[in-house]
Amino acid sequence: MSHMLRFDPVAAEAEIGAPAPDRLISGTPEFRTWNIEEAPGGLYAGIWESTPGKWRVIYEEWEYFHILSGYSIVTEEGGEAVHLRPGHRMVLRPGFNGTWEVVETTRKDYVVRL
Repeated sequence: MSHMLRFDPVAAEAEIGAPAPDRLISGTPEFRTWNIEEAPGGLYAGIWESTPGKWRVIYEEWEYFHILSGYSIVTEEGGEAVHLRPGHRMVLRPGFNGTWEVVETTRKDYVVRL
């Protein structure tokens, strides 16, 4: 077993998804997620992509992500909008409550800890 893993969507089959209907605000976003790593202790890493739309998000997990392509706006409830473009990085902590709006199809890589 190698202790290295390529961070490449070719390494995994894409899972298709969408926001829960009760969280959808606008559009018809579709998600594609390539889960590249699932490690003991609730650690996940992979690549996520979404088509345009807006939905409510509530984070119970910790997530670091890096925007690879596209344009999204993340807004914490009661806070200011954060415009995310390629190269931007962010950590969303447990308890984050707000919205995610994909303006242009967005792809990010991520590491999530439950």
